[in-house]
Amino acid sequence: MKKYFLVIITASLFFLYEKDIVAKDRMEVLWETEKVFELPESVIFDKENSVLYVSSITDHPFKKDGTGYISKVDLDGNVISLKWIKNLNAPKGLTISNNKLYIADVDELVEVDIASEKITNKYKGYGSVCMNDVTHDKYGNVYVGDTYTDTIYRLNQFGQLPVWYYAPQLAPNGLHIDDDDGNLIVASWGGVMEGWGTPELKGSLKSINIHSKKLKNLGSKQIGNLDGIESDGKGAYYVTDWSGAKLYKIKKNGSFKVLKELSKGAADHEVILDKNMIIVPIMTEGKLVALKIK
Repeated sequence: MKKYFLVIITASLFFLYEKDIVAKDRMEVLWETEKVFELPESVIFDKENSVLYVSSITDHPFKKDGTGYISKVDLDGNVISLKWIKNLNAPKGLTISNNKLYIADVDELVEVDIASEKITNKYKGYGSVCMNDVTHDKYGNVYVGDTYTDTIYRLNQFGQLPVWYYAPQLAPNGLHIDDDDGNLIVASWGGVMEGWGTPELKGSLKSINIHSKKLKNLGSKQIGNLDGIESDGKGAYYVTDWSGAKLYKIKKNGSFKVLKELSKGAADHEVILDKNMIIVPIMTEGKLVALKIK
């Protein structure tokens, strides 16, 4: 009897502890936009111009119909230009390098000159089906992952976009470069199926060294259908779970906690540390949500 009583008490304390972890780290909503976007997948902060860029898929993530666009939004959530860059297909991940905005667009990496607001190049990823997130390293290399084909491409300084890394079941959905460690951190979707609504096939964080290409898992637990990933500036990561509708903080050892319950479709977010702000696109609701970092 004592043994079972101890187990019950222990389980109850664990439940309360878990509940407290979530509750005490609830994040205040600073603002929400109107539902003006069409499947917004990614948001990035342009520090030089103090604006946000938002990608809208508009339709199926593989569809090449020219209806996708990039919006320009201010830091209070006001839309400056809804269709700032038009005639894209199904734009997703975004990164800024050398005053260029790079956009993952189905099977191409699109380059936009921010100053002239013009598309200046398109780089074909051969064999690509669904390019998703984009990031860059301090050497000027741009990385773009294809979630559906378990592949990561790298745009080099010669304007070439070859396959840089492939691993079965990698499912790279979110990408982030840790320049200090020389590692590419991958937020894995998990098992990819038609429709992608697969909460039972969860992913986790993985690390690929950009020099040796050595892959390692960050922890052993599968967490969720992970999407966006950004640094918290202290060695851990803010990560969204698209199907699980959550914002996590995940450490490099794989331990994690829920910071905020969101709506399904929480996608590729942006973190602005000097403004204590996280901006999350909610694809299923066509809006952005800004959260305050405590």
